[in-house]
Amino acid sequence: MSDTKAEPAKPVRAARTRTRKAADTPAEEPRPVAVAADDDGFAAGIVDEPAPVRAKEPAPAPVQEAAPPEPPAPRVERPSPAPRAEAPAEPARPEPPARPERAERPEPVRHEPPARPAPPPRHEQPVRPEPPRAEGGRVDPNEHGFDAETNSRYEEIKKGNTYITQLQHMTIVQLQKAARDENIPKEELVGLKKQDLIFRILKERVKANGLMFGEGTLEVLPDGFGFLRSPDYNYLPCPDDIYISPSQIRRFGLRTGAVVAGQIRPPKENERYFALLRVEAINYFEPDLLTQKVVFDDLTPLHPDERLRLETDPTELNTRVIDLITPIGKGQRGLIVAPPRTGKTVLLQKMANSVIKNHPECYVIVLLIDERPEEVTDMSRTVLGPRVEVVSSTFDEPPERHVQVSEMVIEKAKRLVEYGTDVVIFLDSITRLARAYNTVSPGSGKLLSGGLDATALYKPKRFFGAARNIEEGGSLTILATALIETGSKMDDVIFEEFKGTGNMELHLERRMVDRRVYPAIDVNRSGTRKEELLRSEDELRLVYIMHKILSDMNPVEAMELLLKQLSKHKTNADFLSSVTLT
Repeated sequence: MSDTKAEPAKPVRAARTRTRKAADTPAEEPRPVAVAADDDGFAAGIVDEPAPVRAKEPAPAPVQEAAPPEPPAPRVERPSPAPRAEAPAEPARPEPPARPERAERPEPVRHEPPARPAPPPRHEQPVRPEPPRAEGGRVDPNEHGFDAETNSRYEEIKKGNTYITQLQHMTIVQLQKAARDENIPKEELVGLKKQDLIFRILKERVKANGLMFGEGTLEVLPDGFGFLRSPDYNYLPCPDDIYISPSQIRRFGLRTGAVVAGQIRPPKENERYFALLRVEAINYFEPDLLTQKVVFDDLTPLHPDERLRLETDPTELNTRVIDLITPIGKGQRGLIVAPPRTGKTVLLQKMANSVIKNHPECYVIVLLIDERPEEVTDMSRTVLGPRVEVVSSTFDEPPERHVQVSEMVIEKAKRLVEYGTDVVIFLDSITRLARAYNTVSPGSGKLLSGGLDATALYKPKRFFGAARNIEEGGSLTILATALIETGSKMDDVIFEEFKGTGNMELHLERRMVDRRVYPAIDVNRSGTRKEELLRSEDELRLVYIMHKILSDMNPVEAMELLLKQLSKHKTNADFLSSVTLT
């Protein structure tokens, strides 16, 4: 028993000694007790609480209960890490204020890039006059960044003699002289064709100037990209064609037939064609206007109500007779029905020259399909003007070539009409164009008389049917020749198919040609629909009287009488006034 009593006496003494120490320092003891009671880590928050409240409660506990300190003994021993209790006595930790020092470090380092002096001069350099460059068309400064010096040089080049179209108008002799002026060795000029020679001159000029201005009619290929073709080469693919990327075609909404002009660059090492860098104009207007135009098929067609005067010289009786018998208006769809050797080509020449002289606002295109080369040369030298094109595909060309040329011409005419231009097309002949389509089109198995495929005439009719007067402005006039009495059944079938599609017919008579009466026009069979829209009331009344007189006569005699009376008067108005007196 004595052993058991001596063992518990030790903790009692320890408790008494602790109480004595607590009595000596009453304010400091509650703090370690509080730490022992809150082992969860909240000591730092309890240190700030008032100590005297807790010091009163633990002080009497060791005095009254000396025996029960056995169970709390282990709890009291836990706070052996007294330094943890002293930790709350460190309220002023220097570490928190040190954190802002870390935040201050990135300020001088991380914020230095915006304060670099290098970027400002880069932004100061592009003081490029972007708005002045947009005068000729739309400019994308992000894509084509030219400084003021390069841009001014480009504008001077546009005014100078570096147009690619000027080179295309030159002859071989003139091109060879231009090549010598460019210091091209003579050895490199031997055996070069006209297109290759132009290509060689352009490359030399680009090396000297660095810039070039090009223009052409766009042909969009099935792959999405396109080329600018030249009417001087009848829209044939040639080395000096200008490449247009699909992105440019999509951006501006370009379609086949649009006339595009702009800056071009020479081909690179692995390239074969010049490439368009910047679009300056579309259809001779600013590129931005293209989005405001209505598609040709959505325009409203009307009857021709504005007349195309063909009367020019008093001695030119051919056009004076046409004005009297079959008046032509803007948007007319006329068919000239002619047997072989009746002077239809000469008649087209004179009609084209009359339109050029009396109506300079019209854009004239002479399209010769499956004709003789000498007639093409004669037509190109006879029909001249600033707004005139003579496009041809001779009889030695394949049918695919005839089709390609005709489609380029009609698409270009549609694009011009969308911009409000009056276009006049003289086609010789629509019969041979239909023959070419019949050869190219896949066979449907349905044949008409003469071996003509039933679906072959769809595209020729679409070509001829494009002629119309537009209510929104502009017009497309097509005067085409149709061959008859050629001995071919197919030609007769083609004429019968087109017979009711036109609103004007001009018949030529072979018997008049045999008697050398020109123009060989059958007065009684020729006429114009809705001619009251093209003539005044007085003129219409006088023309009816003239027809009554000539209708009872033989076609040959009627034309001879008409020519005789016209030669006596200087104008048609004077002649009609004389008809009333007879």
